[in-house]
Amino acid sequence: MTEPAELDAWADQLAEALGVPRDVIDIPLVLDLARDSAHAIARPAAPLTAFIVGYAAALAGGGIDEVRTAAASASRLATERA
Repeated sequence: MTEPAELDAWADQLAEALGVPRDVIDIPLVLDLARDSAHAIARPAAPLTAFIVGYAAALAGGGIDEVRTAAASASRLATERA
């Protein structure tokens, strides 16, 4: 099982490499989003949902509020389908 410290280190490394501000990466939010979509839709929906949420958040301005809004919408849609 991946430890939280490993996820934090990976998020730090990836954010730096991709030029993404680290403060917009909410790991628990992303994990909850992946869980909701994987359980309510299908396992492959988790990475697809995360990608679409990230893209939507970027189009809306790219801040943490936009990420949270997009993630909440996606989680709500997924759980409504379950």
